[in-house]
Amino acid sequence: MNFNKRSLITLGMLAIIAAIAYYFFTEKGITYIWHWERIPEMLFYYGPKSADDPMPRLRMGVLMIGFMLTLKISLSSIFFGIIIGTIVGIARLSHEPVTRRLAHAYVELIRNTPLLVQIYIIYFFVGSMLRLSAFAAGTAALSIFAGAYVGEIVRAGIQSIHKGQMEAARSLGMTYAHAMRHVILPQAFKRIIPPLAGQFISLIKDSSLVSVIALADLMFQGQQAVARTYYAFEVYFTVAFLYLVMTFTLSMATQYLEMRLAISD
Repeated sequence: MNFNKRSLITLGMLAIIAAIAYYFFTEKGITYIWHWERIPEMLFYYGPKSADDPMPRLRMGVLMIGFMLTLKISLSSIFFGIIIGTIVGIARLSHEPVTRRLAHAYVELIRNTPLLVQIYIIYFFVGSMLRLSAFAAGTAALSIFAGAYVGEIVRAGIQSIHKGQMEAARSLGMTYAHAMRHVILPQAFKRIIPPLAGQFISLIKDSSLVSVIALADLMFQGQQAVARTYYAFEVYFTVAFLYLVMTFTLSMATQYLEMRLAISD
């Protein structure tokens, strides 16, 4: 079964589960009058934006604006998380005791404290000193948080490569850095794609916590929409679906990447 067929089957199963849940909620559950007709205008609408921009045109609604910001902060955090995690993963295997212990201390500190507390500290303490915007502070918090977990994944991936690979590369005259870059890390990367995908999917969902610092992401916009309309079920179901779109797309992309790398092997 090829990649496209598996994707269609997965989407079909998700649609069936959603339909069953919706049936039991409406037919067997509480009595509720649905207002799904209000949701499309929260995604896209045609009209003027404000008095300063009165030209009618197709515009993004509040939920789609939040979706784009969540996507932006998630991709930025993933990018910086990979950089931080790679450095930390290599440092965890360093022969220098100080470097190794500092990397270990960073990993343990970040993994054993709540992400919400880290966001507050970076936004109110570090952000105030460095005059960071809410977006910069939220991205920094998520990147630092992801970097600790990615670092452990990278460390495990490097250690899974036989030591003979490094010895062979060094015997050919490569430096440690060149051997790590051209021999060890490419092989380790192929092995750590699945755990990295799981970590980044969790990061996308965890990005909803940045709403506590008034960053207008998808969750924040959803909360504001509920406060204005009182259509909690419709809005939160839509928010959940938009998160599903992001995480499912990332999952399918990593599966495709795995297949491509397997073919190259």
